[in-house]
Parts: sequence; C-alpha cells; structure tokens
Amino acid sequence: MNFDARVYGPQRIAAVVATLAEDGVAPALTLADSGIDEDALRASTTRVSYGQVVAVFRNAVRLATDPATALRAGARMHITSYGMYGYGLLSSPTRAALVEFSLKYNRVMGPVAGAVAYERDGDVANYTFEVMLSTDPEDALYRFALEFALAAHLRLGRDLLGPDFMLWGLRARYAEPPHVALYRDLFDGPLRFGEDSDRLQVAAPWIDRSSRLPDAVTHAMVTQMCQQVLAELPQGDGTGALIRRTLIEQMPWRFPTIDSMARQLAMHPRALRRRLEAEGTSYRDLLAAVRRGLAIEYLRKTRMTTEDIASRLGYSDAANFRHAFVRWTGSSPTSFRPR
Repeated sequence: MNFDARVYGPQRIAAVVATLAEDGVAPALTLADSGIDEDALRASTTRVSYGQVVAVFRNAVRLATDPATALRAGARMHITSYGMYGYGLLSSPTRAALVEFSLKYNRVMGPVAGAVAYERDGDVANYTFEVMLSTDPEDALYRFALEFALAAHLRLGRDLLGPDFMLWGLRARYAEPPHVALYRDLFDGPLRFGEDSDRLQVAAPWIDRSSRLPDAVTHAMVTQMCQQVLAELPQGDGTGALIRRTLIEQMPWRFPTIDSMARQLAMHPRALRRRLEAEGTSYRDLLAAVRRGLAIEYLRKTRMTTEDIASRLGYSDAANFRHAFVRWTGSSPTSFRPR
C-alpha cells in the first residue's frame, strides 16, 4: 500500500476534526503536520493519503480528552460520506451482493480499518478486520482506528438496514480499554479482548436482510466504476491514474478544470501538463476517456435521455455531447442503446 498517494476522500479526517472541535480543540491543531487546512476539508476535489490520515489520527489520540472521541467521530460517517462506494452498498439487490461488494471494494474509500473476510456461523456473521494505520495492537492509534471503524459500521448498518440495527459482538487484539463500558452503546453481545484477530459480529435477523433501496442497475454500474478504481490503486504514483480515479469518484458532479485539479494536487497547471505529457497523455485525453466510458455505461444500462447524459457529463447541451460521442466512437449515442 502506498501511504503517500493522495487518492482518497477526506471524510474520515473531517469527522475527526469536527468531533474534536466540539470539545474545543482548534481544527488547526488537529490538522497539524498533515499538509491539510480546514478549507481543503470543505472542497469536493480534495484527496488525501494514508500518511495524512495517520498524522491527523495521531494528533487526535494526543489531543482527545474524551475517551469516546473515536466512537463519536466514526458515528458521523453516514452512507453519504462514502461516495460511489456508498451508492454501491445502498443499491445492493441482495444481502449476498451487499457482503460481496463491501469486502471487495471497501479499499476504494481508504478505510482506517476494513473488513477483509466474512464467515457465517449459524445465526452470527463474523467480519474479520484489518487495521490499516498501525500494525501494533498496543499502539493507541491502532485502537483509535478500530473504534472509529466500529462506530462507522454501526452508523452504516443503520443507514442501510434501519435505525434499529445493532452490532452483536467484538473480538479485538488489544487489551480491554478503561472505557469498555462505552462499547455497550454499539454492541448487544459479548466483548472479548486480547484475541488473535479483530472480528466484528452481526447476529440474526440482520445478517439476512438486504439494503432498504435495492437497485440492480445502479449496483452494476457502481460496481464497474469501483472495479476500475480498485484496479488502479496500486498505481497510486501515476498522475494519470490518480486523475482518472478522481474524475470517476466525483460523479455525478461536474468535472473540475485542469486548474482546479492542479490546485488539488498542489501543483502548477504547467507542471501538471508536463507530468502528463511525460506519461504520454493529457488532461483533455483523460477527461474524454472517462466521459466516453461513463457515456457508454449510461447508454447501455440506463434509460437516461441523451439530454440527461449530456448534463451529467458536463456538456452544455445534447448536441455537443452527440458530436463528442461520434468523435470518440465513430457512432451515434443511439447506436449504443440495447435493442
């Protein structure tokens, strides 16, 4: 994993900053030495690295006076915080599809602790977690990251399955914390510490429920987008790959200009152009490739009108979109519609 590649959204950092601000800690202190300022957290184009997340979370461990800080911060992570990954979860047509999607694509969002395995044992489902920010369970950062993830998964479960959703049990590698009583707000079942792995448990009837808003077409489209992003994650150092991911992740919002993209990457536009030229591409080519791929997906898998697709892809009118599509493919948009 590349800790320096700025390829993830800042939502987790923003949640920690907001939580500490409630306790009187200035955002500048929480963001110290991270290379991020408060304005960047409000910008839709901001992308951060794991290294920056580690810096902010370590600051939080040092600055927090409330033992529930990580749990409170994780509880801010509503499904809308997860971008297209959240859409994929929400649109999962079955419970099995939801589990498969969550395990396969959670890396798209850069989790601080992500599920890597699922196993069902009767009426209990076990999700094995991997903490991404630290490998030492005695490190305070390790526990902070896992607590954040546990609370975030409780919030996500309630958004997906209903407000009554509860987690069942927990097995954690670290020793029982002094504030273990706070865990009872998250779990109905047994809590075990000093284990050989980190496991989150969900019990019946929740393990057989699917999302409240299933949509097979949307789920298939988002899955394809996540596949592309996931395939490029190991190439985090490539500027072109980074820009493609950013463009796709920002859907359905309008695409940024090259000047906006350069500001996000802390580069001068001329420097960005030169770097892309060295990789044999350009911002214009990357934007066209992303638009072309998304346009074909919309035409083949949705009933969106040409006008709607043009607007979604940032074109001023349908005519401009049609001209561009013919230039890309040699065919009209209509020819890509299923018969």
